[in-house]
Amino acid sequence: MGIATQILGLIASLTFLIITHELGHFTFAKIFKTRVDQFYLFFNPGFSIVRMKKFNGKMHFSFFSGRAPKEWAEHPENTEWGLGWLPLGGYCAINGMVDETTKASDLSEEIHEWEFRAKPAWQRFFIIIGGVLVNFLSALIIYIAICFTWGREYIPLENARYGLEFSQEMLDAGFQNGDYILFIDSIHPQTLGDFSNDLLLDDVKTVTVLRDGQPVVINIPKTLARKVVGASKQGEPFCNYRFPFVIDSVLNGTPAAQAGLQKGDSLVGVNDTALFCFFDFKKLFLSSKNEEIQLHFYRNGNLMQTTVCLDSMGTIGVAPKQPYQFFGTVKEEYGFFQSIPKGIVMGFQTLGDYVKQFKIVFTKEGATQLGSFLTIGSIFPKVWDWARFWNMTALLGIILAFMNIIPIPGLDGGYILFILIEMITGKKPSDKFLGIANTIGFAFLIVLMVYALGLDFRRFFFK
Repeated sequence: MGIATQILGLIASLTFLIITHELGHFTFAKIFKTRVDQFYLFFNPGFSIVRMKKFNGKMHFSFFSGRAPKEWAEHPENTEWGLGWLPLGGYCAINGMVDETTKASDLSEEIHEWEFRAKPAWQRFFIIIGGVLVNFLSALIIYIAICFTWGREYIPLENARYGLEFSQEMLDAGFQNGDYILFIDSIHPQTLGDFSNDLLLDDVKTVTVLRDGQPVVINIPKTLARKVVGASKQGEPFCNYRFPFVIDSVLNGTPAAQAGLQKGDSLVGVNDTALFCFFDFKKLFLSSKNEEIQLHFYRNGNLMQTTVCLDSMGTIGVAPKQPYQFFGTVKEEYGFFQSIPKGIVMGFQTLGDYVKQFKIVFTKEGATQLGSFLTIGSIFPKVWDWARFWNMTALLGIILAFMNIIPIPGLDGGYILFILIEMITGKKPSDKFLGIANTIGFAFLIVLMVYALGLDFRRFFFK
């Protein structure tokens, strides 16, 4: 059910984003009296699940058809609405526009007033940028709604009394497990997310930590962000809260259940080794797959032990208590009018952080972290959570808006670039040129998609 929930979350989020994006194009096209031939959720190569078109005062339907009924062509002024079967995007086919649905050779020599190519450059600009604009505005509205409905809840970094656990790359840079973060340069980070984002995305010079009761200044290498990103594994942060290993639940039929472990047991050692942090247990378990170990733990103040045989994954079948259960959280609640500026700030901060990430993406290490729909789906929760769903949807909306504004032919940004050049020079690129540029752009995007999909297959199926 966990994977099914992730798939459902991904499809629901993409459906919302695709519809709002294409509605942006559609709305501005209608404002400027431009015909829209087709509006599709998902792609429909070969056939469509359903087609709809209204004419003669009635909505007409066609199911699982390769093409629209012939009589529909007698009403070109009305839009055909449809649902495709390939959930990799959608499209809004605007009449007289060279794009993924129409080649330059498909256009007639006569230009009609309702065509995209007949409109002045400033109107075409708004028709194209409409998708990006609506995606971004939708994300801001979602963030406002999140602030109003759920507020903001977080663990203050100052509450992390056991310090942080770091990846090997962070340890190599001078951090030590258990370090308590005081400052990034001269700024005191409020949350673990603030520390992570600032360290990776900003040009941080120093980090001051509290170690054994004394402040220690760590000079940050310029290559740290690239090394951390290049070595990171999907879903594993490069730093996390250190916390005790206290069992929150035991799964039936697992080694832990067979060994008699119970909720509330606090693990303190394995064999002759005393341990404290959850991550220390996790590392030892992973190095002892299928082995029998002596597990020491406290139950109701009494020190006890039991024998556990680890499974082939190096796990015992328990869910630990999470950091918030040890450190507590702070919840900020916002009224309706407070939510508006807070949500807008969240949206622009998210956009700013994503833009900063591009200095890492265009590196050798960053290229290895590209992902396809498999990666996107994996970050949705396995248990349905409306707050996380809308947070993810807002984030993807910001990403979609930014990616579409990049001036790559075939994307909205490519069209916007050519229109801006036309507005500056007064010379409009030919339909043939646009067709060639789009073909090159689509080829590049397909290669990039195949590359990302290949990386995902290696991550998820060939670990």
